[in-house]
Amino acid sequence: MSNNLYQDIREFYDASSGLWEQIWGEHMHHGYYGKGGTYKLDRRQAQIELIEELLVWAGYDRHNVPQNIIDVGCGIGGSTLYLAQKFGSQATGITLSPVQVSRAQERAREAGLDERVRFEVANALEMPFADHTFDLVWSLESGEHMPDKTKFLAECYRVLKPGGKMILATWCHRETNSLAGELTPDEIAHLKEIYRVYCLPYVIALSEYRAIAQECGFKDIRADDWSMAVAPFWDVVIDSAIAPQAIVGLFRAGWQTIQGALSLNLMSRGYARGLIRFGLICATK
Repeated sequence: MSNNLYQDIREFYDASSGLWEQIWGEHMHHGYYGKGGTYKLDRRQAQIELIEELLVWAGYDRHNVPQNIIDVGCGIGGSTLYLAQKFGSQATGITLSPVQVSRAQERAREAGLDERVRFEVANALEMPFADHTFDLVWSLESGEHMPDKTKFLAECYRVLKPGGKMILATWCHRETNSLAGELTPDEIAHLKEIYRVYCLPYVIALSEYRAIAQECGFKDIRADDWSMAVAPFWDVVIDSAIAPQAIVGLFRAGWQTIQGALSLNLMSRGYARGLIRFGLICATK
């Protein structure tokens, strides 16, 4: 990971995470609104629904419980703490942001989970864990930040125990091997604006993630596209961003966060035109 990108991502989340929690809650990811995106749900409940639907899709239930979880790109610990509580598991969250780690640790103490859950500042491309450590690798909307997707999935594979699972949900662009063809200059320009605003190196198509997972040695690979199910989230966030409480918080958070809020429609329009896709991969080692 380049130093500049590392610093940009860290500064972006250091500045914006407090506001996100204040206005949008502890889960820094999309919500799930039913397969067709038609469910009318409270935003925070929709975010919980996404976690639960991912677990069902990946085959987890009360009879199939992960014992040791790694949440790669954990934010302020929303998924990490939720999964640890749900399964009674050990869990570790990693993020590039020291501010996020500090807040996640505080939230773990508040929840009485600090003996089972820990958080670290760490690079997902060089995870500070031994081989075969975790039986669930959970990555919810962090893959888009990775400058080397192959190295990222190889690291996920390395730290996973044999028989363990990876659940990856990430921003993708549309497939280019269909009748729509290669990305158009206008689509490329749209993506570059998203990259600039949200500190992303690049995104790839879901089929590319699947191919990389296979190259890394993963088995039983499943892929799915939940774009319709999550797309309403951005319009909900746009509505909440214009509330007085949010506007005051934006100015306190600084220009980079303001720019991110002003650019929310980039994601909404990206989904509407079919350019942005919400891709899922589930695979075992």
